[in-house]
Amino acid sequence: MRSSQYDSPSLASKSSSKNSSNADGMDDAHELVPADIVYVNSGVVASKYDEPLFDEVEELLGASSAPRPCTLVWRDLTVHVKLKDGKLKRLVNNVSGIAKPGSLVALMGPSGAGKTTLMSALAHRSPSGTIIDGEIAMNGVPVGEFMHLESGYMHQDELFVENLTVMEHLTIMARLRMDRRTSPLARRRKVNQLMRQLSLYGARHTRIGGLDGQKTLSGGERKRLAFASELLIDPGLLFCDEPTTGLDSSSAQKLMTLLRASAVQGKTVICTIHQPSSELMALFDKLVLLAEGRVGFAGNASGALNFFESLGYQCPITYNPTDYFIKVLALTPGSEGASRQAIKSVCDRFAVSDAAKELDMEIHLEFHLMDNEDEDSRRVKHNYKPPFLHTKIIWLVYRYLLIILRDPRVQFVRILQKLAIALTAGLCFIGTARLTQAGVQDVQGALFIIIAENTFSPMYSVLHMFPEEFPLLHRELKAGLYSTPVYYVARMLAQFPGLVVEPTLFTLVVYWVAGLRGTFYAFGFTIFLSILVLNVAIACGSFFSCAFGSMPIAIAYLVPFDYSLMMTSGLFVKLSSIPKYISWIRHLSWLMYSNEAMSILQWDGVENITCTVPQIGVPCVSTGEEVLQKYDFEANQFWIDILALFLLYLAFHLLALFALRYRTRRK
Repeated sequence: MRSSQYDSPSLASKSSSKNSSNADGMDDAHELVPADIVYVNSGVVASKYDEPLFDEVEELLGASSAPRPCTLVWRDLTVHVKLKDGKLKRLVNNVSGIAKPGSLVALMGPSGAGKTTLMSALAHRSPSGTIIDGEIAMNGVPVGEFMHLESGYMHQDELFVENLTVMEHLTIMARLRMDRRTSPLARRRKVNQLMRQLSLYGARHTRIGGLDGQKTLSGGERKRLAFASELLIDPGLLFCDEPTTGLDSSSAQKLMTLLRASAVQGKTVICTIHQPSSELMALFDKLVLLAEGRVGFAGNASGALNFFESLGYQCPITYNPTDYFIKVLALTPGSEGASRQAIKSVCDRFAVSDAAKELDMEIHLEFHLMDNEDEDSRRVKHNYKPPFLHTKIIWLVYRYLLIILRDPRVQFVRILQKLAIALTAGLCFIGTARLTQAGVQDVQGALFIIIAENTFSPMYSVLHMFPEEFPLLHRELKAGLYSTPVYYVARMLAQFPGLVVEPTLFTLVVYWVAGLRGTFYAFGFTIFLSILVLNVAIACGSFFSCAFGSMPIAIAYLVPFDYSLMMTSGLFVKLSSIPKYISWIRHLSWLMYSNEAMSILQWDGVENITCTVPQIGVPCVSTGEEVLQKYDFEANQFWIDILALFLLYLAFHLLALFALRYRTRRK
């Protein structure tokens, strides 16, 4: 347990009450170097820049507890991936190893050696279709779904909601990841502390991606932000996949120093890294060299030099040892057969070396202790209480509302476009909605414009949404931040204000410019129906987006579906004349239901339609009831049409949710 005199150890700057009182002057934080790390109270570490907190503050916030020590051990681990033709490809072959608290372990090897595959298996984050044989245990317990509570995972490519600022991102992540019993004050303290420690405080109001040429985070800042996101729950075990990728040497050095400080703090840190510099390599405690899915060496760096020298591979004095190791274990183009034979020889020699025997003894001891523990001791006990369901929904809605409000393509431009189209359409029908024979067709045309504009444009605009968000969604689902239904509900709720404002503005303009029926009842229900139509269209577009996972493929299937709905709307073909083998489609057509309901609002009770001198064979309608009969509509179907629209709305959303769950589970 960490001493109550200390806040959690600083990795980059002061983080105590003195800094809190002078926040504006702390934009430039001190970068941590190894010399800044000091030991207090039986090996617990802190920075020499930490300052003590008052006891009453610790009592209010709760003392920062040390991360739970995590020992990860794996034995005879083999990983296969299933190919499209059903065959299995082996990526990791009979690998064993151990990582202990306070150690920084490097998984190294040439491209395709199996580094990321091995680390994903250890972190219990392998994609579906991966077959894992062997044993993996954390603190004597076989790894399982609890790993997302006990470990953090930094991916090689950072995925963020680009329009959020650093502060907003960390605040939302804190609400989604931290224990629900954490007080708001302690949560804010943790976020501010991490920003100071990782030199992000000066960029706290900077957008991660930004729009319109605004300032954005650098590559190093994005890496540190990803690191901060994982440290919110203070995990005892941290996985980092190529953390220095895309960084210059200075940024890479700073980030690796932070990881080293985390290890000194008591965390178990495992990194995959590709050809680090000598300075970076000096920060690692253990080195695991992989080649062709096998272990070429496991131990410290000096032991690796001695091992390769014993095999006749003498590293030149001017050569970076890690570069030399990778060169020895990499396939040489044009000489793949000889290279594989040399790699096999290295792996075979290590398997019978003294270092391998010592490692095996350590691993067997760990599993022996695990086997001798009673069942109750081996059971994973968590004191963690996840955030409530409504809390997750609220903060996800907040996140997606920020996206909508900050993206002019989604908000301002779309509203202007709606108003321009509404004004143009309304002017085309101005003065035509009269109670005459020609006016009947004009009214029906204006109603269809309202229905069509609130159907097709919104439905196609949502097709890109889910495919674009699949990578981030899949990653956050794997991390256990929320479930698929929670994400889907929050995404739809965030869109809902726009799905009310847009159809209301459009229908308002068209309705009054075109001069449709001037009763408040007809106008109010027409607005209501247009909102309902747009929401059904969005639900249908969401279903196609989730079901096909690609905008071009979704469009290919949605276009013929749209045509069938449009042809059964009652405007182009009389409903009673549609062949029976295709007439069933009209029961799925919200265009038909909304067209009938809006027509009832315009014509029900109308008795004074002007009829010119009738001519033989030329139909003439004089009442609203005759107009409805002309289109095969019935006045008593109004509330049934509204109920049908609600049912279609629910059905499409449920289908979209099922499709999304299937797609995320399959991945």
